Amino acid sequence: MPERILEQDLERDGRRRQVDQAGQCRQAIDVGQARPERLAGPEWIGNRHGIRSLAGWLHSLDASVPRPAETACRGPTVRAWPPREPAAGGSSVDETLRELEERGIVLDPTSGEAYGHAHGHDDDHDHHPGAGDDPAGGHTHPHRHAHGHAAPGDPPVVGIVGGGAVGPALGAALVRAGWPVGAIATRNPGRRARFQALVPGARAFAEAAALIDAVDLVILAVPDDALPEVAGSIRLYSGQAMVHTSGAIGAEVLEPAMAAGTQIGSFHPLVAFADTELAVGALRGATIAIEGDDQLAALLADMAEAIGATAVRLAPGSKAAYHAAAVLAAGGFVALLDAIAELGAVTGLDEGGSLSIYGRLIEQTLANARALGIERALTGPITRGDVGTLAGHLAAMRRHAPGALPLYVALAEREIALAERRGVLAPDVADLMRRSLAAAP
Repeated sequence: MPERILEQDLERDGRRRQVDQAGQCRQAIDVGQARPERLAGPEWIGNRHGIRSLAGWLHSLDASVPRPAETACRGPTVRAWPPREPAAGGSSVDETLRELEERGIVLDPTSGEAYGHAHGHDDDHDHHPGAGDDPAGGHTHPHRHAHGHAAPGDPPVVGIVGGGAVGPALGAALVRAGWPVGAIATRNPGRRARFQALVPGARAFAEAAALIDAVDLVILAVPDDALPEVAGSIRLYSGQAMVHTSGAIGAEVLEPAMAAGTQIGSFHPLVAFADTELAVGALRGATIAIEGDDQLAALLADMAEAIGATAVRLAPGSKAAYHAAAVLAAGGFVALLDAIAELGAVTGLDEGGSLSIYGRLIEQTLANARALGIERALTGPITRGDVGTLAGHLAAMRRHAPGALPLYVALAEREIALAERRGVLAPDVADLMRRSLAAAP
């Protein structure tokens, strides 16, 4: 992923990267560009039911438009479809609720108008594409029913599917930032109740497909393996968008949910979601990798900024590499800490003692890497060419911590390559060290 990922690592002065400049609309950072091209100014997602559609109204915008907060940054308001009169002989509210309950859909008593308003559609309003619009071939389905969405100029009404670690934290962060979460969906009743407590006023559903009428932007915060099934169970309406929070899978997994005039993307916070409240705090200042066309990317960048994060737009095809790096930085680093604690135990240190002593050294090393660059931050016996010390380490680990030995060997080989690249390790000494490492297991 040749993009600007962690602003602290890539900006040596430690200043926070700005997503946009004063007086201009927000944008995502395009990684790998010294001077990233500006995206079209973000506007709020919505279907064609009364707010701006992402399907095309941004065509007239360019890189110089002011921020959405300014009047000049707003596009023309699209007239809402007029409400229709209730159909004669229609089902009563009680009958409708009973029908939904039979389908396993749990509704919150809160009105669907909590974050917007509901309205009807004319007979010619289509939520699905015709065969001529959809490459896969489809059918139009005129219908009349109520939808909830944001008012013109307001943030989109968000719906979140998934009650695990990511969904509730993201929902809480959005609500606290003033973005409406209109509905949530998770099959686990306990998780559903806990999630709903974090997003007051949101409607709660058991099935993902049930929230589609209540929102403008759908966020799938579900395990990677569940994405194809969940996306396949939902059919977006014209003007709606769907994103997922996976760091490893591209946005194309959401294609089964698409219809004419819809958009898909991804919104992956580079945060360790171990605890909801800790994660909400960690989102402030975090990096969020986004995918989507220019219009959707602009909105996702704005959403990231609203919760205090910085958006980076990934290069096509780079998602797996991006996520592998994230895993090394999070889970991989925890595994390294575990090996450090194992060796610390040999000296009599408990886990807390090892984290206290070696944690400070880790912080100093990271600070050096930010200030000097990775190569120049490398220190230790390998940079000095101390073959004897390396041999002593290997012997001690074979005796006291054999489980951590393969990790030490792998890291030492990487250190040798760095030292050679930096020009501080003679080729013959590097060869001796590599021989010692090869004989270590």
